Amino acid sequence: MTSLLLSKAHYPVTTLGPGKRAGIWTQGCTIGCDGCLSRDTWDADPRTEAPVEAVLGWLDSLPGPVDGITISGGEPFQQPAAVAELLHGIHAWRGKAPADILIFSGYAYSRLSRVAESRAILDLCDAVVAGPYIDGRNDGSPLRGSSNQRLVPLTDLGRERYETAFDGAAPPEQGKHIQVSVNDGPEGRRVYYIGIPRRGDMDQLSSALERAGVHAGEVSWR
Repeated sequence: MTSLLLSKAHYPVTTLGPGKRAGIWTQGCTIGCDGCLSRDTWDADPRTEAPVEAVLGWLDSLPGPVDGITISGGEPFQQPAAVAELLHGIHAWRGKAPADILIFSGYAYSRLSRVAESRAILDLCDAVVAGPYIDGRNDGSPLRGSSNQRLVPLTDLGRERYETAFDGAAPPEQGKHIQVSVNDGPEGRRVYYIGIPRRGDMDQLSSALERAGVHAGEVSWR
């Protein structure tokens, strides 16, 4: 049974692609982009291991419509066998339903497209956002962390949903930047921010919370 290092899974995600989406975040990343907002996903912690079958079971249990699946991290392409198995399972699950698969990577698209293991993953996705995050090039895009990153549609469905994502013609839901999720777990209550914030958004949000009497505590973006 193949296992995946899994940071979290969330539904519905409304900020990382069109419609109501299932979000799956892998755990573990060695790229270490300066200014990364998800440093809590860098450590390849074996305690986060989850069977791919269990992730697919979670997807099958979702109560509402799933317009797409967003896979991020961490770095999904550093777990190629597990992510490929997950994607094959997603294809079987979605059947002919128009649920797109969007994947994020900190690797440049040119690198992903020339490595066989990575190409095999791209072949199972509808679109990819690829490239390292560069803090000084954060341009406020709803799907790119920085302007050097590329959103590449890979299928007809990907082109239908993502080709206009950065030219001002994006659907209204793609203009949202931050979604807040609260999770009560064994280590206490954690607040997750889902999306691509603009420069300064997170500090402004922390300040607003402090003024409201909510102490942010340890955060993943510093």
